Amino acid sequence: MSILINADTKVLIQGMGRTGSFHTDKAIAYGTRMVGAVHPSKAGTVQKFTGETDHSGVQGRPDGYDVDVPIFRSVVEAMSETGATVSVVYVPPPFAADAIMEAAEAGIDLVVCITEGIPVADMVRAKRYLQDRETRLVGPNCPGVITPGECKIGIMPGYIHQPGRIGVVSRSGTLTYEAVYQLTTIGLGQTTAVGIGGDPVNGTNFVDVLALFNEDPATEGVIMIGEIGGTAEEEAAAWISANMTKPVAGFIAGTTAPPGKRMGHAGAIISGGMGTADAKISALEDAGVTIAPTPSDLGAAMVEAMG
Repeated sequence: MSILINADTKVLIQGMGRTGSFHTDKAIAYGTRMVGAVHPSKAGTVQKFTGETDHSGVQGRPDGYDVDVPIFRSVVEAMSETGATVSVVYVPPPFAADAIMEAAEAGIDLVVCITEGIPVADMVRAKRYLQDRETRLVGPNCPGVITPGECKIGIMPGYIHQPGRIGVVSRSGTLTYEAVYQLTTIGLGQTTAVGIGGDPVNGTNFVDVLALFNEDPATEGVIMIGEIGGTAEEEAAAWISANMTKPVAGFIAGTTAPPGKRMGHAGAIISGGMGTADAKISALEDAGVTIAPTPSDLGAAMVEAMG
């Protein structure tokens, strides 16, 4: 079992430039069904991908791949021709919000936006647009979503992942990889790992993903990685306390960040006394979450939480 994506998921690429092409190649090598791309200036052409199969990904495939990805003018056209239900956005920041809204207007189920640096005003507009539609957005400024051994959408390294029992949800891309690697090393593996992104305005939040993991019969526990800034972690703590039936381990990044200084992520800033690491850790501990003191303790904290 998994959440959001699986081996049958058909994926479109929005923005088949250098970055989009590079990560599309890695996704195809992993076994992801990348069925088409949207790039108006390249519409009507086909982009070829060949290489050696990533044997950490979908099993039982030949050692090499030779895949042609057709490029379309619009998401509507691409969906009609390919049957895709998910898109991944590598469009440059000035145009990425429009790409998200185009996918939502076309009725795509899930948009995974990798793009970093989208103006906050653009994302406010895009999020308001999504409110009246069924499309789910993950990101922006996120590593993506992966169900190990089935489907990889984004920029994460596939080889550190392993099918298993633990769900991962994180605001930090790098710390997602750290948690995943530790879960793989200790043999717990992952059902799905979701990077929700570190921007102040995003789509899917902690509560959304925790609810999906709580309903997934294959997920036996969850690692949740937050950071300073905003109130998303406190809201997640309240939801965990009231609803979560599975053990949760967590980590909050930014314990040494000075107030008022942005630390990497656009959303990771303490202002007006809100969003401190101590407040988030306290709220999560009160909700029964086992907190890892350092990132290197995430795997051990999950084992402890599971009893």
